[in-house]
Amino acid sequence: MPIYEYRCESCGHQFEKMVKMGAEPPACPECAAADVRKLISTSSFHLKGSGWYKDHYGLKSGSDSGGSSSGPKGES
Repeated sequence: MPIYEYRCESCGHQFEKMVKMGAEPPACPECAAADVRKLISTSSFHLKGSGWYKDHYGLKSGSDSGGSSSGPKGES
């Protein structure tokens, strides 16, 4: 379940809550009002290092069929 950030429209309190996707927003923990709005917040997930997204992992020249091989398989 993802963690969403909410703000109460009645009292202005901001809070985080783990809620199923598509579920109704929870009530405010401060004033118990049902008028809360989901906020758009930044993700804490960050890709670092040399992964496939930086060095085109799936596009290496050794893995494609038109590489620099000496000939088709089975030839001597």
